[in-house]
Amino acid sequence: MSRRPEGERVRVVSREACVAQVRAWQAEGRTVVFTNGVFDLLHVGHLRYLQAARAEGDHLVVAVNTDDTVRAAKGPDRPVHPADDRAELLAGLTAVDLVTLFDEPTPAALIAAVQPDVLVKGADWPLDQIVGRDTVWARGGRVVRVPTEVGHSTTGLIGKIRQ
Repeated sequence: MSRRPEGERVRVVSREACVAQVRAWQAEGRTVVFTNGVFDLLHVGHLRYLQAARAEGDHLVVAVNTDDTVRAAKGPDRPVHPADDRAELLAGLTAVDLVTLFDEPTPAALIAAVQPDVLVKGADWPLDQIVGRDTVWARGGRVVRVPTEVGHSTTGLIGKIRQ
């Protein structure tokens, strides 16, 4: 990994550091947005999704599935890129303020710990299947479903490459 410029903050953090930073932002009256996903082969659909998520508040926290959770959900050929690489790529995007990893089958425990003000998922997720919605609603927060970009998906890219 390359060295960061002097004074640049580290944006891929542990769960504990993530929770501490979120609490600090919220204490300042900032709105914290949370989303999660695999983000395996980063594409323009991901970028637009993250920009839309960020537009819902002051700070965007992105939780990334670890490699084991991706394999369990998507099969033995995934992920293409290891979790640390995926997290670092996301942290480099201007829309993203903080990235953390999660190793559970769902981000429920992480969302419960973070207590975001806004939870964002793609509109391809039915509202009743969005993990963490009850946690966010219980504290008066919002759940937002962002439209997905037709024709932009990691599965589609992998299929194209295989052809």
